Amino acid sequence: FSIMKVAVAQVGTPASWKPEDAIAQLDAYAKDAAEQGVEHIVFPEAYIGGYPKGSTFGAYVGNRTIEGRKEFARYYNGAITVPGPHVDQLAEIANKHGLFMVVGVIEREEHGGTLYCTAVFIHPDQGYVGKHRKLMPTGSERLIWGCGDGSTLPVIETQAGVRTSATICWENYMPLLRAHYYSKGVQLYCAPTVDDRTVWASTMTHIALEGRCFVLSACQFTKQSHYPEGHPFSEPKDPNTIVIAGGSMIIGPLGNVLAGPLRETEGLLVADIDLDDILGGKFDMDVSGHYSRSDVFGLMVDEREQTFRATN
Repeated sequence: FSIMKVAVAQVGTPASWKPEDAIAQLDAYAKDAAEQGVEHIVFPEAYIGGYPKGSTFGAYVGNRTIEGRKEFARYYNGAITVPGPHVDQLAEIANKHGLFMVVGVIEREEHGGTLYCTAVFIHPDQGYVGKHRKLMPTGSERLIWGCGDGSTLPVIETQAGVRTSATICWENYMPLLRAHYYSKGVQLYCAPTVDDRTVWASTMTHIALEGRCFVLSACQFTKQSHYPEGHPFSEPKDPNTIVIAGGSMIIGPLGNVLAGPLRETEGLLVADIDLDDILGGKFDMDVSGHYSRSDVFGLMVDEREQTFRATN
């Protein structure tokens, strides 16, 4: 029971940025993972919907451009509802391949104009079982994404009863968010991201050591050819120029790197893990147990939904 195989997919959104194209590519990766005996797979931040690196959407202090508004409308139209028909397709893929999947998506609500950077949890038997909306997009990302609230901070059990969470990109620098997941006994700490800096590996290693958990970090790998026509680039236009270089990895609870970092190429990282390594790690450090000093420190988490609603 304690031995299982996990994977992270380092892959970019197809150039159309249409959900159906991203889902078809995801299906191929899921099939590959399943054929290798994988039970749990993570896809990167904004995989469905796309990460618009370099875009300004025509916004600057005191003004917005018509072209930028049109770019946002195009981006919005490539986002998906959660749950919704595209999530149903993910559920079919998970069931077909027997995989628990954590997938980064751009989410739109059925009504309204706000987008969210979201990770969805897909169970092979139960389908869609939950989501996490990014709590605090970085400064430039707040042009296009709203902030999540405490109602989407789940730790969800996989088909094998393994507790899994999702923390998106720079949320991993929020110590109280990490403490929340540790307090819920996370075993597979999933980190969908687009952060391709080499220092990211240090952050992932620290979290594995701190939480005594397995960390599965899935980063996008993109070239200019992965972006829609007209997308702004900081480098001269060249379809082969790398935009997001990757850096995906899988790390054990004592900071041991089990796979990766994978850089400057697309690919699937697979690792065998032993969940008993978590217990061995917590023998001398359990940050939500004997190392918590709950007599000195406390953690308060408001898990109520904060979405604006009309009341009677």
